[in-house]
Amino acid sequence: MILKSFETNKINFSINNFYLFYGENEGLKYEIISKNFSNKNIYRYEEKEILDNKNIFFDSIYSKSFFDNQKIIIISRATDKIKDIIEEIVEKKIEDVKIILISNILDKKSKIRNFFEKNKKTICIPFYSDTSQTLNSLAIKFFKDKKISISQEMINYLTERCRGSRQNLNNELTKIENYTKNKNKINMEEIIKLTNLSENYSASELSDNCLAKNTRKTITILNENNLSKEDTIVTIRTFLSKTKRLMKLKKEVQEKQNMDLAMANFKPPIFWKDKELIKQQITNWSIDKIEILMTKINKTELLIKKHSPNSINILSDFLINESKKTSN
Repeated sequence: MILKSFETNKINFSINNFYLFYGENEGLKYEIISKNFSNKNIYRYEEKEILDNKNIFFDSIYSKSFFDNQKIIIISRATDKIKDIIEEIVEKKIEDVKIILISNILDKKSKIRNFFEKNKKTICIPFYSDTSQTLNSLAIKFFKDKKISISQEMINYLTERCRGSRQNLNNELTKIENYTKNKNKINMEEIIKLTNLSENYSASELSDNCLAKNTRKTITILNENNLSKEDTIVTIRTFLSKTKRLMKLKKEVQEKQNMDLAMANFKPPIFWKDKELIKQQITNWSIDKIEILMTKINKTELLIKKHSPNSINILSDFLINESKKTSN
């Protein structure tokens, strides 16, 4: 059975025993787990632990304890490899065990996803990244509840830094709550010092925004990232790979005369959350200019290798300039 993440109020958590939570929004997954599975008998596993010790895992599932009324088993990093084990447990109709699988992004061909979607005894919920508006609303509610005075500009800055991650936002709000225990105001300088990203933006995200000519976002990512000299090579090669993909897409669009159709049939598949960004790329670039760009990328990689001490500046200047150039 498939449900949306905002439809969890439709679930009878006391009756349903098998869940697959997949997607990028780790923060929302664990919010729902913490709200609806507060049972003290929670057992956590990594998928690999179970695959390496199947018999021990089955023993723990089937064994009953006088002290354990119900077991809640959370399995992290779940993939198709665990599908047969879960299928066997579902068919056994065990009533005193609840199993929650936590997975990252799963495509439509995923066996474990298909099993959970089609089986009436199981619940499958995709968890997509939060929008800026959602994070903004959560932050506004937090500051209102805590009676902390803060400007909308600072809230916008804070949520933008969290990059669509509710988990990142919750972490930063916890820091702010602890910092403001004896005060009810916070300023921008304090926000900047307190908050930080859990990790760099990916080279993929940087490349996509540059090709979409999102100059402001490109600059933000470059400013936020703590790039090393080695990272510059990874980034420029990722940028080349994304540019080659864009060339293929542009040719597909010309052939089919339909952007949505070309994107829907493209291999490897384009995730829904990337579609608007890629549409911007297709609109912004002509085939001739993509060919010129690929030549420039190769020259820039050579420059980065020749002038390693200055590689970060070379890369940054190149990406910012390309993101600023007039479309087509």
